[in-house]
Amino acid sequence: MRAMLRWAHADLRTHRGEALFMVAATAGIVASLLLATALFGYATNPWQRVFTQSRGAHVWIHTGPGADAGSLAALDGVEQLSGPYRTAAGTVASRGARAGVELRATGAEPPATGRPLLTSGRWLDDTVPDGVVLESGLARALWAEPGDRLTLPAGRTLTVLGVADSAEPRYRPGERPGIVWALPRAVPDTRGGGKVVGLRLTDPDDTDYTVQRAVTALGAGAVTDVSTWQQSRAEAQSDTKLLGQVLGLFGIGALLAAALAVFGAISTRVRGHLRDISVLKAIGFTPGQVVCVFLVQHVAFAVLGATLATAVVQTLGRRLPGRLGDAVGVWQGLPGHMAELLAVPVAAVLFIGAATCLAAWRAGRVDPVPVVPATTAPGSGPRRTSPRAGLSRAALGALALRVPAALVLGWHQAFGRGRRAPATIFRLALPLLLVTVALSAWTTIERFDSRPEQLGHAAALTARPDVTLTDRRASALLEANDKVTAAHPGLEVAALVPGQTGTIALRGLGTRDEPYPYTIAEGRALAGPDEAVAGQGLLDLLDVRVGDWIRVTVGGHPQVLHLVGRSIEPENGGRVVSTSLDTLRENDPALSPTLYQLRLEPGADPSTVRAELTHASKGHLDIHEVTTPADRLSALRGVVVGLITVLALIGLTELSTAIGGSIRDGERDLLALKAIGFSPRQITAVTVTAIGCTALAAALAATALGVPFAHWLIDHEARTTGIGSGIAQAPPVGYIAAMSAAAVLGAIALAVLPAARAARRRLADTLSSVA
Repeated sequence: MRAMLRWAHADLRTHRGEALFMVAATAGIVASLLLATALFGYATNPWQRVFTQSRGAHVWIHTGPGADAGSLAALDGVEQLSGPYRTAAGTVASRGARAGVELRATGAEPPATGRPLLTSGRWLDDTVPDGVVLESGLARALWAEPGDRLTLPAGRTLTVLGVADSAEPRYRPGERPGIVWALPRAVPDTRGGGKVVGLRLTDPDDTDYTVQRAVTALGAGAVTDVSTWQQSRAEAQSDTKLLGQVLGLFGIGALLAAALAVFGAISTRVRGHLRDISVLKAIGFTPGQVVCVFLVQHVAFAVLGATLATAVVQTLGRRLPGRLGDAVGVWQGLPGHMAELLAVPVAAVLFIGAATCLAAWRAGRVDPVPVVPATTAPGSGPRRTSPRAGLSRAALGALALRVPAALVLGWHQAFGRGRRAPATIFRLALPLLLVTVALSAWTTIERFDSRPEQLGHAAALTARPDVTLTDRRASALLEANDKVTAAHPGLEVAALVPGQTGTIALRGLGTRDEPYPYTIAEGRALAGPDEAVAGQGLLDLLDVRVGDWIRVTVGGHPQVLHLVGRSIEPENGGRVVSTSLDTLRENDPALSPTLYQLRLEPGADPSTVRAELTHASKGHLDIHEVTTPADRLSALRGVVVGLITVLALIGLTELSTAIGGSIRDGERDLLALKAIGFSPRQITAVTVTAIGCTALAAALAATALGVPFAHWLIDHEARTTGIGSGIAQAPPVGYIAAMSAAAVLGAIALAVLPAARAARRRLADTLSSVA
């Protein structure tokens, strides 16, 4: 054991740089996997925590004021009701911000089912009749805190008593109103009001069936909206789930690349230490001891890297900026945190150890007595072969064309080593391929910012007039601004899907004379009556295709639409069907636009236009900037940079191994090259050319495979999330060229110094190494 430790210590001192790279790469991989685990926990568990602690309802049903929602308690499978509560729609303002709200009449005691969880302040109090509690997302949008005053359009004011979390669907500006819990006397009994009731089920898996029975019992015309716990959970996960998937995918890919790098490093070390291994066996080392030395040494590197990563994430993870820090903070407070914190590093170490075993096993098979090459007769000294021996026709042709011999021999050394060259290229190409995928993800996110009109966001602003503005007056105000190129009128309503198991978004935008420019990924744009386009999420939900007819129910009225195209729909999980406002009016002439989608002049600042329109309308227009997935995925940019750094470390590890292997493989040719008059500079050029050619081949392979793979992967992910395929964007040629140039130039820079040192070795040292 003492001898084994001494040999391992001497080997470590000889290869310090390679060991450092191995530890750093392992640390980066484990850190990525831990952050991915934290994001997955952050995406799922906060909503689950709120749902469990509040005894959340599995189904929330909005009805008209005359519906007997309380009768749903008699349905089989319904364990308990939350409500029914009387509701009223309205708009509140605070500190210059406005938001649409649903005022919900409840009591001075929080309900037992669907109970909001207070995060600050207190619950409703009979002594404060105008007191309200805000849903946390609404409170953030209004910059409201306990003690603030909210203003209603009629001049009434409300006092914020508290802020609470809820497991219901979150507030979305211009799309879904925020919830305001208030005492019954503070909720006006208006004609536009209604009721909302929550159903807690004995079996959550029966949600769709229960919804269908509830809608049948109340009547389809009485139901205005249905939301289920699955939809709320998916919505809560949507902003961070993709981040976790990206980190997990790249973490696994980086783990595989690191395992291959370890395998290559040990294989190269075995070839370079055949003489030392033979000596170890000659002095009594068993094959098992030799295998143990290599295995334990590299597993120790992995353990050290995993320990460093775990310590850094545990101590400094919550201080990371943005959502990553929040995710780590939430993850550290969950019950299974410690088990995951230990399981991820252990799994990474075991994976790297498994990849190490095969190469270490090869070390144990080395003969105790070195085998003399067949081309060298005993006692005849080193080989007297010319470097031209075994050259391919292409190499000989290049020499005939007076290509410098150093370049030709370097190319031959890179690709004339049998199976070793493809293996080295593959190991180096894998991290470069993952970098290509990361660059593609970055470019796709940038596309949402730079060209949103190509990804379902032709409009930059959404304007919603209040009840005092007529359609004609609102259109005139919007079109009077010289920076607004088009103001498409429209409305969005909740529609019941066939089977009445849930609701989707039915959107009518633009007119036949001025159609809204939907982003069509499949099929064609709207051209006639009853034609519509749908998002991928809706196609999957209804199991239909482009060209089919669908039937949905809006306020008790059926609407039959012909799907002529698939549009890119980043919102609502793609569960959106869009048509023209004229088509909706044919079914119900009383419909009037409730919103306007504003397209701006190129280069116009949406914030400036918003301020100008708000001032011109004297506050009668509620205007919001259209949010894109890029806003929700902004944290992914930092993640991509971190992943590229990790992959670069792995690539440097593999390059270090390739350089060492190339120098060892060229030691025998070194004698012949010096004998025929090659200078140390020319000999250095041979090795540097070999490494440069290997890096160039790996970069070309990574580009050729990585770009189509990234395109498929991003589109597949977009399809599964409901956005739909067609959003993937290949990195600019400049990015790919820069990556390839960095790989080749970095490889050459790393190879120059060790190649120059090897070229200046004394002939006596070279003879001893090849003897």
